[in-house]
Amino acid sequence: MRMSFNMKFNQGLNGVINTNAKMTRAQEQLTRQTRILTPADDPAASAKVLGLDQNLAQTEQYQNNSILLRNNLALEETALTNMRTSMDRARILTIAAGNGAYADQDLRALSAELRNIQVELLDLMNTQNSEGGYIFSGYQDKNMSYVFNPVTESFEFQGDDGQKSLQLSATIALAGNDSGKFVFDDINGRYKTTEALISAGGATSAAVTVSNQSRFDRFYRENYDSLNPANNDYNVVLTAPDLYEIQRNGASLVPPVTGTFQPGQSISFQGLAIDINGPAVPGQVDFSLEAPRKVNILDTLSEFIQILEDPNINQAILDEGIQDALVQITNASDRVDNVMANIGGRINVLDSVFETNEDLKINNKSYRADLSEVDYAKALTEITKQEIALQAISATFTKVSGVSLFDFIR
Repeated sequence: MRMSFNMKFNQGLNGVINTNAKMTRAQEQLTRQTRILTPADDPAASAKVLGLDQNLAQTEQYQNNSILLRNNLALEETALTNMRTSMDRARILTIAAGNGAYADQDLRALSAELRNIQVELLDLMNTQNSEGGYIFSGYQDKNMSYVFNPVTESFEFQGDDGQKSLQLSATIALAGNDSGKFVFDDINGRYKTTEALISAGGATSAAVTVSNQSRFDRFYRENYDSLNPANNDYNVVLTAPDLYEIQRNGASLVPPVTGTFQPGQSISFQGLAIDINGPAVPGQVDFSLEAPRKVNILDTLSEFIQILEDPNINQAILDEGIQDALVQITNASDRVDNVMANIGGRINVLDSVFETNEDLKINNKSYRADLSEVDYAKALTEITKQEIALQAISATFTKVSGVSLFDFIR
């Protein structure tokens, strides 16, 4: 086969160009630290690398969410911890108010400190995060959680019951806040009865008081009827010569509750003490279970402070106010404890998911490296090999391209 000068020249030039391209590619792999410069280099590996990059970016966002969630929960936990301390102090002061040796000025001093605690609790309920949002306002975090309404003379919740959740993984999302409606407003007030009413007979006085709150609470929860209010009415029926029966809405209880009545001696019934005085037999005394109510601790303190600051208050009303405040402060404290325990559980889950995500990141990065990262030793060897080849082919090309018929004649 006859080979022309152009053929020899082009063949040599192509060898130089191809060898140079190989060396350049090896240098670019080393510079970019990847063996896949374009999807065409390895289509299957390129697709897997793209998927791994997306997973890594998504996992990184989950980790950022975890950090944000932890900060939000830590802020809420701090606020609730401080509130819990203030509630404990309020309980101590409430118990102290029952000291019979306290004069009016002592009760005023207690009310002054309770008012300061109320101000502190209001401030903590209106805690804001770094973005200026009120953490207990639910979705309405631009609204102050609690404000005082001078018309109703009560503290009113201004948010909603929403919880903002953050995604920590593909299947796990945790709430980063708790609504004040649940934490502070949805708290049971003290279960009580109405005042005793003498409906028949000659009794001179009658009273129903809660002597055992925990026992009465159980009875109340089991028997209060929100659908038929008449079933909340109870009657103490006194019959000659000295018997009594406690009925519900005019009907005997099952089993019947009966006993011997002695004027001046309390009748005990499900944590209640029923006192009837005077010539009561035959006769009847009625009372009802009061409807349950929800009350926040700010209003509880307001009601108790008002009692303490009333110079004309009698001991019976003071004692009743103390019992109301103690039960409601305890209920509020228990709810805060429960919420803090729930926060602790969320933090534990958060930590576990965070560690799992970190492990996934390491595994995905390792797999990605196996698929795409360049082998430095192999790349350097390839560069050196192509450099030597380029030098050799360049020298050959120079000699071959310089041969012509004129050189032969000469």
